[in-house]
Amino acid sequence: MESVLRLPAVGRIFGNMFIFAAKKKKMKHALLLLAVICLNFHACKKDDPQPAEPENVQIEKYVAANNLKTTVHPSGIHYFITTEGTGTNPAANATVNVKYKGYFLDGRVFDQNTTGVEFPLRNLIQGWQIAIPLLKKDGKGTFIIPSALAYGSTPRQGIPANSVLVFEIELLDFR
Repeated sequence: MESVLRLPAVGRIFGNMFIFAAKKKKMKHALLLLAVICLNFHACKKDDPQPAEPENVQIEKYVAANNLKTTVHPSGIHYFITTEGTGTNPAANATVNVKYKGYFLDGRVFDQNTTGVEFPLRNLIQGWQIAIPLLKKDGKGTFIIPSALAYGSTPRQGIPANSVLVFEIELLDFR
């Protein structure tokens, strides 16, 4: 009596293939075929959408379209200081009091504070840890932050993954 392999979870099409393969003692070929089919289905899966163009190109287009004269920090942040401020710059371990507005390259605002809010600098996104020490007390600047220095591939409430962010920041004080 012939032994027949039964795999009800695989379904009729694949089940018939296994029965045929078992009868012909070509189980290796059937399993290989199943693996190839599964890999093909997996390859068709849509991953996280990628931006239409690289971030540096998006940033450069934004800078050009808005006629901005920016400085490029070695980290990749584009910025310009609108008000110099006075005194010294905050250290990396400072607690800062800031007003800010955050928006996307298309101008949509996702967050802002117009009265001032205090944060330990070390608890902020890496882009802010780089940007804020470029300001002095009462200084203001605009910072275009690549996604890798913001939230990267992790979406946040109201901020899609891989978003370039623009921040207008005013450093009110620090300690």
